[in-house]
Amino acid sequence: MSSAPVPMIAPPGDIESLRARIDRIQGGRRRAKSALAFGIDPLDERLPEGGLSRGVTHEIAGGGQNAGDGPAAALFAAGIAARTRGKVLWCLSRPDLFAPALAQVGLAPDRVIYVEAKDEKTVLACMEEGLAHGGPVVVVGEVARLSMTASRRLNLAAEKTGCLAILLRRWSRPNEAADVGRPTAAATRWRISASPAAPLPVPGIGRARWRVELIRCRGGTTADLELEACDETGRLAFPSDLSDRSAAPPAERALRRASA
Repeated sequence: MSSAPVPMIAPPGDIESLRARIDRIQGGRRRAKSALAFGIDPLDERLPEGGLSRGVTHEIAGGGQNAGDGPAAALFAAGIAARTRGKVLWCLSRPDLFAPALAQVGLAPDRVIYVEAKDEKTVLACMEEGLAHGGPVVVVGEVARLSMTASRRLNLAAEKTGCLAILLRRWSRPNEAADVGRPTAAATRWRISASPAAPLPVPGIGRARWRVELIRCRGGTTADLELEACDETGRLAFPSDLSDRSAAPPAERALRRASA
């Protein structure tokens, strides 16, 4: 005759450790729900949480098939990071990032930790490590190619700590540009293109303008806006000559101007 199994009771210390672990996991998920607003209503309204969600990855790329719009995309990413508080981890494999330009859009040099990796595979590994660590508030990585598996790993790492992950898609060859259109696990996908600067009443160069395209948004809708580039605080703005008009796509605005 066999006796009934005796239930195992975990020591109090193990129970407290398990509770603390659950609290950390739930805390990471709560932080992931917070969002970083742009302060541009027609843009924030299209994002499911009223801004860029933390705890997930976001993709940013230049709008053209060549590398000409790459600097605008990098400054757009820097402007996002500038509007946060804390350290920023920037991972890259090509040492051509111009730090003074990042400072002009509000990302001070003393806030950025640069990691120069030997290749893009190492860039992704450094990003994952930085996201899982939770020290930086934003982790940026420059890559041309990105697989679905790699993007999912970054999402999981960001979810644990609530960090904001930005994948800055760069390329130097046409076949690398084609890879940007492939599906990934990123929550949003952006295209940034340089536009003619704002005209001035005197000779000179006005504030830069960008065409900001939100071409994919999980749980939200797309957007296509012409905006003034990030200022010294990292904030975008509507061009003064368009501030009293609706946020219509550039083609529609051109038709309005032609018929005016």
